[in-house]
Amino acid sequence: MIEVADFKIQFGKRVLFQDVNLKFTAGNCYGVIGANGAGKSTFLKAISGEMDATAGKVSLGPGERLSVLSQDHFAFDNDMVIHAVLKGHTRLWEIMHEKEALYSKTDFTDDDGMKAADLEQKFGDMDGWNAENNAATLLSNLGIKEEFHYTPMKELSGKQKVRVLLAQALFGKPDNLLLDEPTNDLDLETVSWLENYLSEYENTVLVVSHDRHFLDAISTHTVDIDFGKIKLFAGNYSFWYQSSQLALRQQKAQNKKAEEKKAELQEFISRFSANVKKSKQATSRKKMIEKLNIEDIEPSTRKYPGIIFTPEREAGDKILDVHGLTASADGTLLFKDVEFTAAKGEKIIFLSRDPRAMTAFFEIINGNKKPDAGTFQWGQTITPAYLPLDNSAYFNSELSLFDWLCQFTNDTTDFYIMSYLGKMLFAREEVHKPVNVLSGGEKMRCMISKMMLLNPNALVLDTPTNHLDLESIQAFNNNLVKYPGNIFMSSHDHEFIQTVCNRIIELTPNGIIDKLMDYDDYVSDERIREQRMSMYSK
Repeated sequence: MIEVADFKIQFGKRVLFQDVNLKFTAGNCYGVIGANGAGKSTFLKAISGEMDATAGKVSLGPGERLSVLSQDHFAFDNDMVIHAVLKGHTRLWEIMHEKEALYSKTDFTDDDGMKAADLEQKFGDMDGWNAENNAATLLSNLGIKEEFHYTPMKELSGKQKVRVLLAQALFGKPDNLLLDEPTNDLDLETVSWLENYLSEYENTVLVVSHDRHFLDAISTHTVDIDFGKIKLFAGNYSFWYQSSQLALRQQKAQNKKAEEKKAELQEFISRFSANVKKSKQATSRKKMIEKLNIEDIEPSTRKYPGIIFTPEREAGDKILDVHGLTASADGTLLFKDVEFTAAKGEKIIFLSRDPRAMTAFFEIINGNKKPDAGTFQWGQTITPAYLPLDNSAYFNSELSLFDWLCQFTNDTTDFYIMSYLGKMLFAREEVHKPVNVLSGGEKMRCMISKMMLLNPNALVLDTPTNHLDLESIQAFNNNLVKYPGNIFMSSHDHEFIQTVCNRIIELTPNGIIDKLMDYDDYVSDERIREQRMSMYSK
């Protein structure tokens, strides 16, 4: 249990939030959402004690333990991997060393014996005898192979360290768990494991994440940080989003009677509750939505960017033909003999256990890299637009945001350029900033504006949700679902893949797996799972 009372965070004259009085209880997972800069990470840091609140206090249940996902990837560089995980349970780690110091004494006394017995009791109560095995299991489940368990942390890659620190936070099943972006740098399979793990977690969890499917799978409640307030809602992210959008539409429908609005909201709650019960998600074990009062549903004050791709011309029958494409990187074969023809209207997700494979493939079909072998050909009617994984080369400039976008169109009138920047939520005073100082999220919105200018009928998207906030991701997702052209993309966002794509191509060193099906069916099909294992192990 975590309770915050009269909580306030202020930096100078800027108040992030104030008058926050909330109680987070065991058996529930709270998804923390809010626009970039709203204070999501700051809220978790203040609860954990990493930073001081301006006012108010935080309290835990008596004797309860709090665990936090560390953001310092170098803090445990001098430790072995398994020891870094064990250190996640501070008291258990201390007892292990107190025992070791006692038993190594040459003048072991009766008092030492009594103290050792007490430590052994506490050690057993903390499941100490299984601690190392439990830590190893967590590491393996999070993709850290056994051969690395007794390796110094400093020898791991940054992405491996992220997984070790996540194992550290989960170790010992703490009473209260704070996770800030736990799915960063995890592949889709590991995210799925974490979803299942947290959906069965019986203690208190607070999570900040931009992954909507992940939030939906684990959250019983949504904590919304918006305009200086923190509000708690029953239900997961999708319920919060859909209900807030419904309330917003009702707010605009001034001629609607109160009774009609109430009936519409009640029908929405009933429909969503039924869907939740049938789902495999974590929220199926909760019935909070059924108990929700319609008065609790409020319109969101969030602004969503206007991401709208409108093809200038309809594509012909020939979209993209690929024959025998093969590529490698740093001596590693990424994929070989990639052979397929894209049909009109297909939206294809490309998968691989090596993320370099998708980037290499996209760079090839966009003419930025030569393959080791094979050919490709776009149809004559196709106007593709490419969103690369690494966009840094586009922003090595001191051009203003306005002048930067002018490079990609013949119409450089103020009204035309500002209409595109305005859709992406850039205020008029922001467009004079040099592009080399933009944040990752701002750069992504610039790249999307550039793509919209092309009016493309084919989109090539390499991990399109990187650096975007939930509002931009939701708007992007909504448009791609309705987009009439072809899409070729990679993504770590389960919801993006499931709602947008109708064909799956997995790139492996031994050929491809090509299926016309949705993503949920693909990952749950046992025969496909066996085929995938075979393709990577040859």
